[in-house]
Amino acid sequence: MKKKDYYEVLGVSKTATDAEIKSAFRKLAKEYHPDVSKDPNAEEKFKEIQEAYAVLSDSTKRSQYDQFGHDAFNANGGAGFGAGGFDFSGFDFSDIFSDIFGSSFGFGGGSTQGQRRQKGHDVAMKMHLSFEEAAFGTEKTIKLDVEEECSTCDGRGGLGEKRCERCHGSGTITSEQRTVLGTYLTKTTCPTCSGKGYTYDETCSKCRGRGRIKRTKEIVVKVPAGVDEDSQLRLTGKGEAGHNGGPNGDVYIEFSISSHDLFEREDDDIYLNLPITITEAILGTKKEVPTLYGTVILTIPGGTQSGTKLLLKDKGVVNVSSKRKGNMYVVVNVIIPNRIDRKQKEMVESLSKTNLENHEAFNKYYKNLKKNS
Repeated sequence: MKKKDYYEVLGVSKTATDAEIKSAFRKLAKEYHPDVSKDPNAEEKFKEIQEAYAVLSDSTKRSQYDQFGHDAFNANGGAGFGAGGFDFSGFDFSDIFSDIFGSSFGFGGGSTQGQRRQKGHDVAMKMHLSFEEAAFGTEKTIKLDVEEECSTCDGRGGLGEKRCERCHGSGTITSEQRTVLGTYLTKTTCPTCSGKGYTYDETCSKCRGRGRIKRTKEIVVKVPAGVDEDSQLRLTGKGEAGHNGGPNGDVYIEFSISSHDLFEREDDDIYLNLPITITEAILGTKKEVPTLYGTVILTIPGGTQSGTKLLLKDKGVVNVSSKRKGNMYVVVNVIIPNRIDRKQKEMVESLSKTNLENHEAFNKYYKNLKKNS
């Protein structure tokens, strides 16, 4: 049966770059690998794209193929290919296959995985604060259950380190695999040293070879002034220990804030609802008002309407980032009494007549002004 053109197999043009050829192979290999594909012809197609890539990814073989086609690799071509067809011997697919599928397919480079420095796991927790603690900052002691490096073996898991005899310190074992797809080289993690490249005379009895132990530790947390509901604080390096000398993880603290009996918070500003009487609203008054920083005397001008916001500058919460204080707003709430006595009623009626006369006088003035215009 006539073989397909290698460029056609990979779906690239004859002017394709090495990067384009590699990208096309990655995509097709992932699609037709017999272990993952449901295509009934996946095995044959996979072998076909392997063969195409082995030729086109090699500049010498690609040049021969461009010049002579498939005849360059037949029994008489002598280009390093067996008489029985295409031979993958000597061609190492391990790097590209591990890049596509990971080490689970047996192509992974174990030494890299086993000896790579890895950051420890992060830890997240909730912390509850009172309204004042969030506004002014505080110190809290927390307890965390984390894994740390074993002090007996310094996190190694054993004592008496020596080079692994099976992989000779490389952490990987290279072998030639022969399958229905062809013959190729693979690198697998050394099972004796788990990719570390070394073993131990004895396993650490304290951590039982894990190199890590669980313990509860206490941390003093300095909560800055101005934290708000659901905001986070990061404690760098306070999480679980890293692997193979990697850095510790971090601790992330998320805050929940209690409500206040008097104040309401919006970002860095504070709001206070202040009830006053009708006469205080009409005539004006001075009120002693509580703030986060103590009481102040607030002047309420005559004629103040219900819902008016009076500003107390810099009496809010400190901003965590800018360190500037927000403001406080006193919201006036004019209270109308449910009941009044006879004398109070006469006074209100008298005020009502005055307001009515003023209203009629204004209407008369407005009509004359409109008429003359």
